[in-house]
Amino acid sequence: MSRIGRMPIAIPAGVTVDIAENNKVTVKGPKGQIERLMAPEMEIKVEDNQLTVSRPNDLKKMKALHGLTRSLLNNMVIGVTDGYSKKLEINGVGYRAAKQGKKLVLSLGYSHPVEMEDPEGIETVLDGQNTIMVNGIDKEKVGQYAAEIRSKRAPEPYKGKGIKYADEVIRRKVGKTGKKA
Repeated sequence: MSRIGRMPIAIPAGVTVDIAENNKVTVKGPKGQIERLMAPEMEIKVEDNQLTVSRPNDLKKMKALHGLTRSLLNNMVIGVTDGYSKKLEINGVGYRAAKQGKKLVLSLGYSHPVEMEDPEGIETVLDGQNTIMVNGIDKEKVGQYAAEIRSKRAPEPYKGKGIKYADEVIRRKVGKTGKKA
């Protein structure tokens, strides 16, 4: 049995879980609503404020789907109650970020400013000019948008300039040394 898959998910107060045909799961909570189509083979049940996932047989694919389905459902429940956020830091002389409505404008040493539109359900908040918080209820979308922002100028190993996650450690390299005569 999958150790992750067999753990029940506690449904907090104020959260409703609806399971439609073909395992279309809708989770509504104080922060919003998320819909997702789960694997039709998995059996998802709601019993006395707990969500359980069970699999039909012990095939390798079913074992993998069991844990995945449970993790996805847990992420949905956490998303509508607490939400998810990623913190990015901008390092470098003259590198900064600004907000213009729903647009994030990044000055990253290119000849032009980089403009990025916030996707649906995702919000970016600036803390000063060098810290970006990406917030939302869908863990996958928050992580994807944070990765897209980071990819505009990934940190380089010599001076550490670029956009990095707040908890990321950049392995530094030693630069060139002069020629000895």
